[in-house]
Amino acid sequence: MKISAKEIIETGKAVLGVEFGSTRIKAVLIDQSNKPIAKGYFEWENRLEDGFWTYHINDVWAGLQSAYRSLCDDVKIKYGTEIKKLAAMGFSAMMHGYLAFDSEDNLLVPFRTWRNTTTENAAKTLTSKFSFNIPQRWSIAHLYQAILNGEKHVKDISFITTLAGYIHWQLTGQKALGIGDASGMFPVDSEHNSYNTNMINIFDDLICDYSYSWKLKDILPQIKLAGEFSGKLTTDGARMIDPTENLESGIPLCPPEGDATTGLTATNCVAPNTGCVSSGTSIFSMVVLENSSLSNNHEFDMVTTPTGNPVAMVHCNNCTSDLNAWVRLFSEISSILGGETDMNIVFEKLYQKATDGNSDCGGLLSYNFLSGEPIFNIDNGMPMFVRMPDSNFNLANFMRAQLYSSMAALKINMDKLFDKENVKIKHLVGHGGLFKTKGVAQRFMASALNTPISVIETADEGGAWGISLLASYMLNKEKYLSLESFLSTEVFNMTQISTIHPCKSDIDGFQKYLEVYKKCFGAEISVIESWQDMKRGDL
Repeated sequence: MKISAKEIIETGKAVLGVEFGSTRIKAVLIDQSNKPIAKGYFEWENRLEDGFWTYHINDVWAGLQSAYRSLCDDVKIKYGTEIKKLAAMGFSAMMHGYLAFDSEDNLLVPFRTWRNTTTENAAKTLTSKFSFNIPQRWSIAHLYQAILNGEKHVKDISFITTLAGYIHWQLTGQKALGIGDASGMFPVDSEHNSYNTNMINIFDDLICDYSYSWKLKDILPQIKLAGEFSGKLTTDGARMIDPTENLESGIPLCPPEGDATTGLTATNCVAPNTGCVSSGTSIFSMVVLENSSLSNNHEFDMVTTPTGNPVAMVHCNNCTSDLNAWVRLFSEISSILGGETDMNIVFEKLYQKATDGNSDCGGLLSYNFLSGEPIFNIDNGMPMFVRMPDSNFNLANFMRAQLYSSMAALKINMDKLFDKENVKIKHLVGHGGLFKTKGVAQRFMASALNTPISVIETADEGGAWGISLLASYMLNKEKYLSLESFLSTEVFNMTQISTIHPCKSDIDGFQKYLEVYKKCFGAEISVIESWQDMKRGDL
């Protein structure tokens, strides 16, 4: 007899996953068949302070408590009960960035997120020394740049980690990290599922003249694989989630993971020759490889699945932030005119309107760089919209241009992966906010990348569902040979999936848009440089 969701919650058999995304903290509760039965949310935003994109640490915990309280409210409304016990839980967050602590567990500098483009010198040097691409947002680039800058806190470092690793540590006392998230801190060896020993030695030699008391391997978190037990929720940890003291301690936790890794899990893309596209504040593709021998690895981020399989990642800092700002503006206009203001409806109507536009956006052009874009060696953001005197300037083309802009940078580097590296993939699975309105961004993305784009029915659940699945896998690992087997057998066996194939007219239209995008790129650079000169007082 099927057990009801209420019974599952009351008997402590539900599993909780929480993800700290760029704009939203999301909590998802799943049942024993791995289906979501309740959700909770908390909206938050990064801040640009003293030249760094950051989130205040107090906001991390206030946000977690609010998201969990929202989940509990959902449970109360739907099932008339409360959460007291859980079978397992897991935490995911934005990858990369820099959280550094001293021996007394004090945070040494404010959290530096993945969005920062302040580590160019460090990233270039490490890439050269390692013969391996080190992007600006990686933790090791932040650490080395702090060393190059002569920052005083570096000598006091006892531990560095990511946001997910920090949250997990505070809740369990375990300084651990899932291998996918760890691979965005420092290069890992997929054959041995460990940090790359040779590169660790190169780094220690590189900084030996600074005479720090620490060695790199001693300040990095321990690597854990999917399915491994990674500590239990302490009494203090339970209160940090639920100050009402309803939630019991002792709950087992899976390894904390990054949002890219949980995105792979949530789209059933953990096996070789599968891949996904995640879209939100940033946009990135993840393609699981059969081996890690890309000839042009300096152009791609090499990370891993939660089980250690090599992944080629194409990451762009900017996706929906500028697009969202325009939608909010249109919502404000609608409000003044006494019209629709529900943001979900406004998004849906405007996205759908974009399908009425010309395939090349009618000569309209948009650059969506709210922050720097390392993929183009741009350190600072400056969104810009351009139209010609004879452009077909209407709402449909405007919205289509905004959507095209959100995927243009990704398209440029994905072409290198497909063409130069001859990587083959049958389709990519899309997830994240860009795909929430059915069939619109999915259609444009398929034609932009000239690759079928699939969206599964749970696409909107995102990484919070992905980390809950990893927590569920930890409980069920003994029954399955691999994470791939667990996902295929237990999770996605009955999942509905929709696939949109590239359309020739859209392919031609996007290519025409992209040609103008590339030719006019100098204008974007000029505006950014002029703005920086003005801020410095040079104009």
